[in-house]
Amino acid sequence: MTDALSGISLPIPDGWVGQEMQAGAQVSSEEEYKCPGDTSKTCSKGGAYSAPALVLGSRGSTAEEVAKADIAKNAEESYGGSSYGKITSHDVLASKAVTVAGQKGYLVRWKAVTSKGSDGFVQSLAFPSPAQPERIVVVRFGVDTDQKQSVLDEITEGIKAASGGGTGQDV
Repeated sequence: MTDALSGISLPIPDGWVGQEMQAGAQVSSEEEYKCPGDTSKTCSKGGAYSAPALVLGSRGSTAEEVAKADIAKNAEESYGGSSYGKITSHDVLASKAVTVAGQKGYLVRWKAVTSKGSDGFVQSLAFPSPAQPERIVVVRFGVDTDQKQSVLDEITEGIKAASGGGTGQDV
C-alpha cells in the first residue's frame, strides 16, 4: 500500500486490507468485532497507518524523539477512549533504533492494558522519509494481544521506499 506523500509503501499481511489516505496509507485486519466499551462502534484486530509527524502533531527533531513523544498518543488513540474504556497501565516492550526503508529510524512498543476488552500491542515507528529526508514519517500500530506480536515486525521490516508516484514537487 503506497503512501505517496511520505515516499513509502506498507506491506499488507495475510488477512489484512490496505487503503491510501489523503496524508498517508493504512493497513488493517479484516477481522472486526463490536468494541467492548461502545458496542455501536466496530473495532479491528489490528491496524497500522503512516503519516508525516507534522500532520500527527508529533514533536521532536530526530526519529527517536518523535517515536518516544508519539507512543502515548498512539496508545490512547488505539486502545483508550470509549472503544476500550481507559488504558489502566502499560509495559514498555521495546525502545530501539531500527533501519526502515534504508533510513535510520526508531521504534517504541508498549503493551497497553485496557479497562474493557482486549489489551493491545501499540508501536510508534519514526524515520526520515526516503523521498524527503528532512521530513519524519510516523507509522502507528495497534494490534490486539490475542494476535501475534510478530505482525508488527513483519510490517516494520516490509516498509520500503516507494517507487514512482510522489508529490510532483521535485520536478
